[in-house]
Amino acid sequence: MTSAPDTIDLDPEILAAASESKAWPFEEARKIVARYKGGDFPETVLFETGYGPSGLPHIGTFGEVARTTMVRHAFRILTEDKVKTRLLCFSDDMDGMRKIPDNVPDPEALKPYLHMPLTAVPNPFGGDYKSFGDHNNAMLRRFLDTFGFEYEFASATEYYKSGRFDEALLNAAAHYDAIMAAMLPTLGEERQATYSPFLPISPKTGRVLYVPMKHVDAKNGTITYEDEDGTETTLPITGGRVKMQWKPDFGMRWAALGVDFEMFGKDHGPNAPLYDRICAILGGRAPEHFIYELFLDENGQKISKSKGNGLTIDEWLTYAPTESLALYMFQKPRTAKKLYFDVIPRAVDEYYQFLSAYPRQDWKNRLGNPVWHIHNGAPPAIDLPVPFALLLNLVSASNAHDKTVLWGFISRYAPDVTPETHPELDRLVEFAIRYFNDFVKPSKQFREPDDVEAQALGAISQKLGELPFDANGETIQNALLDVARGIERYQDHTKKSPTGGPGVSVAFFQMIYQVLLGQERGPRFGSFIALYGIDETRALIGKTLGSGAAA
Repeated sequence: MTSAPDTIDLDPEILAAASESKAWPFEEARKIVARYKGGDFPETVLFETGYGPSGLPHIGTFGEVARTTMVRHAFRILTEDKVKTRLLCFSDDMDGMRKIPDNVPDPEALKPYLHMPLTAVPNPFGGDYKSFGDHNNAMLRRFLDTFGFEYEFASATEYYKSGRFDEALLNAAAHYDAIMAAMLPTLGEERQATYSPFLPISPKTGRVLYVPMKHVDAKNGTITYEDEDGTETTLPITGGRVKMQWKPDFGMRWAALGVDFEMFGKDHGPNAPLYDRICAILGGRAPEHFIYELFLDENGQKISKSKGNGLTIDEWLTYAPTESLALYMFQKPRTAKKLYFDVIPRAVDEYYQFLSAYPRQDWKNRLGNPVWHIHNGAPPAIDLPVPFALLLNLVSASNAHDKTVLWGFISRYAPDVTPETHPELDRLVEFAIRYFNDFVKPSKQFREPDDVEAQALGAISQKLGELPFDANGETIQNALLDVARGIERYQDHTKKSPTGGPGVSVAFFQMIYQVLLGQERGPRFGSFIALYGIDETRALIGKTLGSGAAA
């Protein structure tokens, strides 16, 4: 993503298109504008995202910041950049470690620290970071910085211990009964008997305690409870000695900081009215919400920081450019998405397709184009003569292990294209080799053609031999279709060919991919042949048919 600009383009055409844009960031931004009817905005409008550092950051965490940044930029357009904004990335790093994550080294070493604040748990990864929470916070900041996000990082531990929440906590003590009245009906009978919105940090064990309160003294700002060893203990609720349960903590933080916008996943949706109510009890105004659907792994399970399932941030960026990930976050945020390696190639190609379309669009369609939001209104001009999916097929067919081999094919296909003239394509070549070696190659499953398929492949080779060596992808694709139309197995009578006869079944091209490349599917095969070469494709067919070269 492009870093947030100091100034933004306020061309009258953009402003007019923005006022009517149906893109979801503009729809959310209009809610914030409507929040301050008459334009009576505060000095700063605050956008917030939350992060629970119980595990390493995953792509869903990044998605909240990326999407909130898009709404923030849309808000700047709608207000003609006359209102200051801030984006606060808040880490709940004072939460107790309820379970040991599955993906940490030496989990046994962390057992003595269960239920201690994450910033009091030793860092299992080694290095310069003092605690588990500090390490995970640093991993989040590193990635957000890589993307150029403009944000401020906030640590719950620092806010509680420095006294920044002291006033809000004293206010919560003064409204203790009202908070309990809001919370208790949402709990089961057993939980009601022990519930408290305040969680003391035991001065004896350092653990976050889930214990009932014996007394809450709002005047003196203290709570009294029974510690783990059975002794009655009184603690000031200020200075980081006490934190709030996570549901009241949402409302307290919103009221204390004056948050105007926060998005969260569908799993928080049922609790949102409760967060809002507690915020109101404490004299605040609940922010505008955006509830997005959850990310799933390839098995349809919710991705989890502690389980480490699904894709990590670093894994995506090993195989694809950052902008493709930002696109995946932009598209259909209210639809559940599977987040695993197979989605990467399509996201890459779709990003460049949107980028290619952008210069040809009017402002209405530009503001609906994901690349406008990904790049904060300034998409780059990039010429990409070869799609990522074709590069993957080229690696597959050529067995290339270094990019100089691939560039040999590309330069023949497009003589004026070089790594120097097209650095973005050069970057994709490296991504394609990595992705193929790690995910495509291990799963390739070639199958032997039956008699009909062997005859079809032979006919394809013969047809290709009749074409000029520099035939383009469209010409080659039409030649392939001509072959398929003459074979009864591949005729699709629900479709019509240009000549009025039956169309071609998708089974024809599935067969080609399965037999020649060991894959289930791929991009238009005519385009692939134009890139790989007619002679090379005929040799591939000949090798498959066991004749050395197809005549």
